[in-house]
Amino acid sequence: MKAVVYKEPFKVAVEEVPDPKIQHPNDVIVRITSTCICGSDLHMYEGRTAAPPGLIFGHENLGIVEEVGSAVTTLKKGDRVVMPFNVACGFCKNCERGFTGFCLTVNPGFAGGAYGYVAMGPYPGGQAEYLRVPYADFNALKLPPGDEHEDDFVLLADIFPTGYHGAELAQVSPGETVVIFGAGPVGAMAAYSCLLRGASEVYVVDRVPERLKKIEEIGAIPIDFSKGDPVEQIRQMRGGDGVDKGIDAVGYQAIQPGQDKEAPSAVLEALIQIVNPTGILGIPGLYVPADPGGVDPHAREGRLLISFGKLFEKGLRLATGQCNVKRYNRYLRDLIIAGRAKPSFIVSHHVPLDNAPTAYEKFDKRVEGYTKVVLKP
Repeated sequence: MKAVVYKEPFKVAVEEVPDPKIQHPNDVIVRITSTCICGSDLHMYEGRTAAPPGLIFGHENLGIVEEVGSAVTTLKKGDRVVMPFNVACGFCKNCERGFTGFCLTVNPGFAGGAYGYVAMGPYPGGQAEYLRVPYADFNALKLPPGDEHEDDFVLLADIFPTGYHGAELAQVSPGETVVIFGAGPVGAMAAYSCLLRGASEVYVVDRVPERLKKIEEIGAIPIDFSKGDPVEQIRQMRGGDGVDKGIDAVGYQAIQPGQDKEAPSAVLEALIQIVNPTGILGIPGLYVPADPGGVDPHAREGRLLISFGKLFEKGLRLATGQCNVKRYNRYLRDLIIAGRAKPSFIVSHHVPLDNAPTAYEKFDKRVEGYTKVVLKP
């Protein structure tokens, strides 16, 4: 089969690789119909992780069940399914408590597994024609048959639940004001989720015009940090006040406002400044314990300098961690089916799998309106 394979920093290729096979009675094989390029894939693409050459990318996957293991009881050939990016067993201590992003079974010695991601277990990704899904009864979410809502449903694998997770981490409630740093796919989904949860005002900070335009279209307030300090912009708009809650949808490759250089703690510092006392910071943005391309020795070890004293003084709370997709994806699916949610507004391009290398390059450079790419095998 064809698959997107990592070669070296800033280079992927579409190559012929072995087809996946049933390895355990609980496995299914899924024929992929849609798979997305994620901002998290760009960390590996840019050489900012220890991803090995040959890794098959792709953790946002939707398709049709083609083959079913003998122990699978809830799925059959022909079912349309979407898989959480988290690979999880369903029966370990963390899975039983709903923390499927921190499964203790699927990646021994580490809490959590994922498709096609460095250090997240032996699970090839789904930017390919086929995908093996382990613990399939637990991991595959069934969808209505056909191809309706394809772009909405594929976002259930990661970014829609992850954006909602950001709002959940920050405990966003009706009537509250929120700032989100990052208007990429996760930031846009976080803004959308805050609006779904009844937030009164949602400010979203970025500098990419196409992203900010999408934000404005859903009713959030765009803040272009290339035009000045975003904290001051928001305070001026709010008569000097800050906001109730804050969400970091950027992570460790943040850019310092006013300077075109990386500053890993820039977003965290801005959130500490702009969120009002006793507020909550939700941090679904990715931070890593080791960054080969870090801007200084501390950043290369995942160590950041932040104003913890100010955070303490303001009584701010902080919640972090990757999304436990299964905690949200069934309910978000049903919102889509009911017509209450349409996250596919963020999808900008559909690209044949063969053209994935070009799509990676353009998405990484934030050019030609590339806000979210769906690859079609």
